[in-house]
Amino acid sequence: IDTPGLVAVATNAALKGVDFRDSDKAGQQLIFCNAYHLLLHPGADVIGDAGGLHKFTKREKGPFITDSGGFQVFSLAYGSVQEELSSKGELKRVNKKTKTKWRTDVTGKDAVNVTEEGVTFRSYRDGSKLLLTPESTIQAQKSFGADIIIPLDELPPYHIDRNKLAESVERSHRWEARSLSEHLKNVKEQAMYCVIHGGIDVELRTKSIDYLTSLPFDGYAIGGSLGNGRSELKDLLTWMMPLFEKESRKEKPRHLLGIADEESIRNAVTLGVDTMDSCYPTRLGRHGTLMTREGLLRIKRGRHATSFGMKIDSDCTCSTCQQYDRAYLNHLFKANEVLAMALATIHNIHYMNDLMSRIRQDIIEGKI
Repeated sequence: IDTPGLVAVATNAALKGVDFRDSDKAGQQLIFCNAYHLLLHPGADVIGDAGGLHKFTKREKGPFITDSGGFQVFSLAYGSVQEELSSKGELKRVNKKTKTKWRTDVTGKDAVNVTEEGVTFRSYRDGSKLLLTPESTIQAQKSFGADIIIPLDELPPYHIDRNKLAESVERSHRWEARSLSEHLKNVKEQAMYCVIHGGIDVELRTKSIDYLTSLPFDGYAIGGSLGNGRSELKDLLTWMMPLFEKESRKEKPRHLLGIADEESIRNAVTLGVDTMDSCYPTRLGRHGTLMTREGLLRIKRGRHATSFGMKIDSDCTCSTCQQYDRAYLNHLFKANEVLAMALATIHNIHYMNDLMSRIRQDIIEGKI
């Protein structure tokens, strides 16, 4: 894996609207899959019987990373990161008037129950009650066969009492130690990253780093609440990343969980982050926003209807830009053609990987 590098998110072991063969050609290396969704369907046993994610997806040469499922489970209670920030930590309330594929009895106040054993939640598919423990999530990720796996951790919201945050960090430490112990019983050539917690609290973050880096993890993922916006994230990384330069810590990779917009990437790379995952580039593409060297381009706007012969980005060498112009893509989106989503997503994946390649070259040349 070339670093610094972007990690594309394939929630259900698939990039929405894009074949892995096309994303691989666009330069994508590491792919992030979500254990929570894969546990609910098709299930760890099915993927294990198929021979793991590589054989199941027929992407046998490309690396995968899977998470523990904890992030999605705790999102049932608080919603997405943006929802939690905007609600100032209020538990998620179900809007029964909103059409959704999610069952209305699996989110909100009683959606998640945390104990020392693990976390209990209900399946959004059939409402059945499930228990996720540090041991069970590692056993599942063993079946998935991902190259990098993540221990179970608790995701406290941004708006939280400090005492409760401290309790959550300690619980995550215990869960991660149990996850590591389960992993070491049968490593299977898989690497395991710990997840650093503590929100934006300097003392708690430092304590988390000191404890987790003392254990034999193979890399360090930076998780939990990462601040309210890009500025606070940058401030957090500015004082925290130098702590990873001490002794043997500097020899292991650092991964930033869930953040990969272009501004945050440039800030993170400068401060020593190696890899970052996010569905940001692919989500933008699906909704008609294309990434270019001149900034974001909203292809649905009327002025692009007659942009004949004009590529999305004049310097881009992706398959979409080599074959199609802005006018055709505008038409596809306006006509609600599925092809529009695929072509735009391929472009954004290529753009982001080309960006990372340029950043790596700048590092080699001493510009960063």
